[in-house]
Amino acid sequence: MLEDDFGREVTGVRVSLTDRCNFDCVYCHNEGLGDTRGPMDPDDDEMSADDVVRFLEVVEEFGVEKVKFTGGEPMLRQDLEEILERTPDSMETSLTTNGTFLPGRAEDLKEAGLSRVNVSQDALDPEEFAEITQSGAYDQVMEGVQAAVDAGLSPVKLNMVVFEHTAGYVDEMVEHVAENEGLQLQLIEYMPELTGRPEWNIDIQRVHDWLADIADRVEHREMHDRKRYWVSDTDPDSDADAGDDGGAGMVEIVDPVENEEFCANCHRVRVTHEGYLKGCLNRNDDLRTMGEMTREEIRETYRETVENRVPYYGEYLVQDDDDQWVVNEKYIGA
Repeated sequence: MLEDDFGREVTGVRVSLTDRCNFDCVYCHNEGLGDTRGPMDPDDDEMSADDVVRFLEVVEEFGVEKVKFTGGEPMLRQDLEEILERTPDSMETSLTTNGTFLPGRAEDLKEAGLSRVNVSQDALDPEEFAEITQSGAYDQVMEGVQAAVDAGLSPVKLNMVVFEHTAGYVDEMVEHVAENEGLQLQLIEYMPELTGRPEWNIDIQRVHDWLADIADRVEHREMHDRKRYWVSDTDPDSDADAGDDGGAGMVEIVDPVENEEFCANCHRVRVTHEGYLKGCLNRNDDLRTMGEMTREEIRETYRETVENRVPYYGEYLVQDDDDQWVVNEKYIGA
């Protein structure tokens, strides 16, 4: 297993299969396609199924244990099941999706080898959902989440980006996962540096504090220094008792912004849909092409990418005398 100069082993890869998406979420830096007819062939600029599988077979040689398929919306790829079937058996597979294509397809994904699924869901009201996603697919998403649970892809993690537009929906979302078996909630800190709308930011620590007040139990997860909150009731004055967590929902916060510990515990390499490797999700100045994606080109580029991985906060970005985050001069022009 390879590790970078900061002692971080790379145990997983995050592979984008497309940058296309049928949603146009207000917080996303990509422009969505709007409603589409359904899954399609890969575009000319997207890695083929052969390219993806060849990459996974090579990084398996270096001890990579997990792969997460992402987009855009990865389920727009009609060859997704083929890719899953051909993924090395040693790798745990997961998928991040908006859920619209899960109805009628979740069982096939499970049979093809998918282990887990994350579904983006920022609101439980159709109108609020449509305002955020610019999509009228609320019912499809709800059906898709249930289809994933029924197919055995549970626990299904609901991904919710927490920012000005959604902060008021957190309470009901926590209650939703506490009441519905097979669901967990992942609250994702809004990253203004990716969207350019800092006025939408909220203090994520307030969410941590609120969850700590109402949680039956709090766990510390080593990966990314995350906390997990087991919540059975969102009313702090309630007498409800979850006992051994049997009736509690699990809520986890992903808070990478200005979080050096988060970056210090990152163990993934990213792959763009075009076949570029990058050591950090937040950077676009560290892209490395895998050329024609021969096995040797993949090996060489993967080794270089891991060797040059740098924690985003605390190394690539450092705090100046005014406590502002600035690019470390060591990496300017590198």
